[in-house]
Amino acid sequence: MSVVREFMTTNAQCVKEDQTLQDAAVMMRDLDCGSLPICGNDGKLHGFITDRDIVLKCIAEGREARDMRASELAQGTPHWIDADANVDEAIEMMERYQIRRLPVISDHKLVGIISQGDIARNYSETRVGELVEHISAKKPMQHS
Repeated sequence: MSVVREFMTTNAQCVKEDQTLQDAAVMMRDLDCGSLPICGNDGKLHGFITDRDIVLKCIAEGREARDMRASELAQGTPHWIDADANVDEAIEMMERYQIRRLPVISDHKLVGIISQGDIARNYSETRVGELVEHISAKKPMQHS
């Protein structure tokens, strides 16, 4: 049985809830990624932000990214998975919610991120094909 901890990216960065969307955008650029977890000052996961969120919920609304806080986009309950969960559980969550990345939690703190790419590099080709097909199906507006 493979566990999430074996597949995840461990150098995951998060934007703090009190940082601006401009800070988040700079982090995304510097890390060459399109999404980041939003963490509280206590290191606990509060949400997930995407580059698309910044465009649609800030820029398109005529707001300033340097004035808007990441916490304003931390709405609802974020999807996450425990570091010791089975990888199949992560795949099932990704398929169910049509998301490509899941924050990984251990002892109530962010310890990594498991992505569709992490799974593709380390899992059976058949299962990865199913994952991609389910996630790429008509996608509701959620984080990617």
